[in-house]
Amino acid sequence: MPNTHDDLENSRNDTKIGSPHARDGTNGLARIAVALQLDDGRWLWLLLILLVLGLVLGLGDSSSALLRYDRSAIAAGGWWRLLTAHIVHLDAHHLMLNGLGLVLMWSLFASDFDAVEWCVIVFAGALGISSGLWWLSPRVAWYVGASGVLHSVMAAGTAKHLIDRAWDRWILIVFLSGKLAYEQLGGHEPPLVVVDAHLYGALCGFAAGAALARLHPRRVPL
Repeated sequence: MPNTHDDLENSRNDTKIGSPHARDGTNGLARIAVALQLDDGRWLWLLLILLVLGLVLGLGDSSSALLRYDRSAIAAGGWWRLLTAHIVHLDAHHLMLNGLGLVLMWSLFASDFDAVEWCVIVFAGALGISSGLWWLSPRVAWYVGASGVLHSVMAAGTAKHLIDRAWDRWILIVFLSGKLAYEQLGGHEPPLVVVDAHLYGALCGFAAGAALARLHPRRVPL
C-alpha cells in the first residue's frame, strides 16, 4: 500500500526546491519593470495613454478631421484643435511608431517628474507646438500626431538630467541637438513629417522641464 505520508513530504520538498526558481523569475520580471519604469503602477498610466490614442484612431476619419490641427478651421473658431491635434494619428502604422516612441521616453524619463508636472510639460508642449505652427510655420495647413509632444518629453527629461548632473546628460544633449539640427538642415524626412513641430516641441519641453527641475533639483555626483 503506498505511503501517503512519504508522498506528502516529498511533495512539500519539491515545492520548497522549486520556490527559489519561481522567486527568481518574479524578481527578474520586477527588475525589468523597474528598468522600464513600469513599477509602482506606472504601467497602468502608460496603458491608459496608449488605449486613448488607439480609441481616437478607431473613431475614424470623421473624428480625425474634427480634432486635427487645421489652419482654416482654427481661424474659424476651432481652437480646441490646438490641443487635440496631438492625439490624432494618420493610421495604425503612425500610431505604432509614436507608441514605441512613448514607451522609450517612458523608460528613460518617467520618474524624473511627478504626474502633475508631466501634465504641465505635455500641455505646454502641445500648446507651444500648435502656436509655433500658427505663428512661425504658416505654410503648414494641417498637422496630426504625438511626435512633437514626444520631443517635448525628451527635451524636458534632458533638461532635468542636465540640471541634476546625471551621468547621461551630455549624451542626451548631443543626441537631441543633433537630431533637431539634422532635421532643420534638410536631412532625410519621411513623407508628411512636420519637423518644425519637433523643434517647437523640444524648445517648449526643455523650458518647462528646466523650470520644474529648478524647483527641486537632485544633485548627482560626477
